[in-house]
Amino acid sequence: MGPSSAAARALPCHGPAVWTGSDLAASGAWLRRPTPGQLAELATAVRTVRTRGTPMLRVTAAQFPAPAWHTELQATAHELTHGCGVAVVRRIPVEGFRPAEREQLLWGLGRHLGTPVSQDVTGHMLGRLPAAGPPAASPGAFRTDDADTTALLCLRPARASLVSSAALHNAVLDRGPELLDRLYRTHHLDRGPRLPALAVPLAHRTERHFSLRYDRHRIEAAQARPEVPRLTHEDVALFDLLDAAAASPALRLDLDLSPGDLLLLDNHAVLHTLAFTPPRATAPEATADALRLWLTPHQPRDLPAEFWGDTARGPHGTRGGVPPRDVITHRSPFHAKEPA
Repeated sequence: MGPSSAAARALPCHGPAVWTGSDLAASGAWLRRPTPGQLAELATAVRTVRTRGTPMLRVTAAQFPAPAWHTELQATAHELTHGCGVAVVRRIPVEGFRPAEREQLLWGLGRHLGTPVSQDVTGHMLGRLPAAGPPAASPGAFRTDDADTTALLCLRPARASLVSSAALHNAVLDRGPELLDRLYRTHHLDRGPRLPALAVPLAHRTERHFSLRYDRHRIEAAQARPEVPRLTHEDVALFDLLDAAAASPALRLDLDLSPGDLLLLDNHAVLHTLAFTPPRATAPEATADALRLWLTPHQPRDLPAEFWGDTARGPHGTRGGVPPRDVITHRSPFHAKEPA
């Protein structure tokens, strides 16, 4: 019985990727606290990049010399892919770096984790997240980003809520097993007016991993396109179940982030929400609330091309992200494909 068969999909997920918020909070194994030596190494690496004058987008892991960080991040990358899917590096002293140096810092650490991919149609590789309204008073709408890994360096206090994708699979199996197969069907994600809707299955399962990509807002936004099939009552019931399970205090982890915290997520294993605390009126205006990278890990999990749609093959072996204008595929080869 193969892992992609209907019978295998109907089995509960097990392993370190299945967790509840209380279990993860109690373990603390996903928290990282840099040593004084690592922080000194980080400052030296940023100075090295500045001294050489290498443009940030051309900086490789070798050009950002941080051997202690490299060892730590390689272990973290393995945990993201094969473990719980989340890690937080606590309190990098970002206040000691100028805005451009903070970007170099995140870029350099990210290159030790993987290869950045574009975050918009203009080809931007490093995102600067602006304020997004009031602080999170509720878990909000859980989603995944369009890449294997998200690296988010907070510059302002934030509240993140996280939930295990595999735990959501088990919740569907428990509360609505008749809806489970719909996770593996082709759905369409809106990507704005300049790109066609992305036609992909929401889930894929192997013997080792359950992978989920979910963003209800983008699924519903794609319904405005005449070429996109209409959602059924059963689809809506599935999304309602996923949203309710993700927001449940029994499953989610609410996480307070401080300036200098680096949040790392495997988007196949973890859904998230994020909201920033508005600045005080007396605080100086910041250039961004957070800096973000989307990354293809050096050793990513095995996923079929149809899971990525027209972003399956990028430059330098990357996958995911948003195709820049000059490489846009206007019609996905999986657009009309439905799984058997």
